[in-house]
Amino acid sequence: MTLEEDINQTNQYYLDKNIAIIHKKPTPIQVVNVRYPRRSAAVITEGYFRQASTTDYNGLYKAKHIDFEAKETNHKTSFPLANFHDHQIQHIQSIVDHGGISFIIMRFKAYDETYLLPSLHLLSFWKAQESGGRKSIPYQFIKEKGHLIPFSYQARVDYLKIVDQIYF
Repeated sequence: MTLEEDINQTNQYYLDKNIAIIHKKPTPIQVVNVRYPRRSAAVITEGYFRQASTTDYNGLYKAKHIDFEAKETNHKTSFPLANFHDHQIQHIQSIVDHGGISFIIMRFKAYDETYLLPSLHLLSFWKAQESGGRKSIPYQFIKEKGHLIPFSYQARVDYLKIVDQIYF
């Protein structure tokens, strides 16, 4: 399973149990051409991103806005900042500035480990990178400052347990 599939299943569990309302944001696409091989099946043959998307997920938990990005990497020693875009960082900064809860869920596929990293750490590394600093977040830093999310059966990536520890 991919990280996105695991998070989607977790979010469905949260919704079914009335714990939180968190959804994956659709990427806004402008459809240009469609082919209709059958009346009941349309195939999009050409489309473009209408605008840059922000983060992957958002919603409500305990009356607070939650907004987060989910990323996977095959790297073993660090998480490349190239996985993020300027507009995502600006959006994350805005969420933090307005009192929302923002974080990154990162999966190191090589170790089969998933971490929640509060956005303040990502923002700090991003600013340092702009000044000539590292272009990645070291794995050891993520192990120390991030929060390991254990895999579980129903809520595969039960990140809200960690959100409770950090933000509530």
